[in-house]
Amino acid sequence: MRKPASFYFFKRKPLVRKSRHEFWREVAGVTDLSSQERLRVEWMVFYHTRGQENAADTARYFGIWRKTFHKWLKRFKDSKYDIRSLADQSRARHHKRKWKVTFVQEDRVRQLRKEHPYYGKQKLKRSMRRNMVKRSLPGRSRA
Repeated sequence: MRKPASFYFFKRKPLVRKSRHEFWREVAGVTDLSSQERLRVEWMVFYHTRGQENAADTARYFGIWRKTFHKWLKRFKDSKYDIRSLADQSRARHHKRKWKVTFVQEDRVRQLRKEHPYYGKQKLKRSMRRNMVKRSLPGRSRA
């Protein structure tokens, strides 16, 4: 009688599947996450293990606001548990305001700057208002 093929080869060890929490930690260790981002991974691991999915206990344990934890938890769940979603995101505005100035106004500002090099923007605006009647002036810059 012929022996099965598995008899002639080394038996493979069964693959032990890691829990998703161990997987998250491993991925966080391999990727170049900052210490803050790794701490957020620990928040998620704690929340799903010892915290028993209790956001208030998790926030209290780590000394953070519940609102902050819920923000990161929502971001993490929406990304389908992707570790990269716990990274910091840009806080810059999506749309920056454009300064709309007519050519005449721009020319007048240049002329006033040449005449009065030590005037600031508020003083230049007042002098333009005095000299120019019923013309729109550029608004205050908040950039």
